[in-house]
Amino acid sequence: MSLSQNQRRHLRKLAHHLKPVVIIGNAGLAENVIAEIDSALAHHELIKVRLNAGDKQERQSMIDAIVAGTGADWVLSIGHIAAFYRTAEEPRIPLPKGS
Repeated sequence: MSLSQNQRRHLRKLAHHLKPVVIIGNAGLAENVIAEIDSALAHHELIKVRLNAGDKQERQSMIDAIVAGTGADWVLSIGHIAAFYRTAEEPRIPLPKGS
């Protein structure tokens, strides 16, 4: 699912007050971390992840790996924090119509 700008803006507002539910340490992004993010997305739909990577390029590669591994949409990233969204089987977050 690809989010429209309007939907992405709405999700950014909702993600603002959230705390990171998964923290990726210095060991990097392993399969068990991807599984934990997948589980958190199934439960919460919208989550924040703390990416403790050295530089911006390394953080972006982690974001790309999370998107590829979970099927989630990348909502935002600010510094070492990134937010992801994936619709649950029974959606809890109503999204505005795309435009």
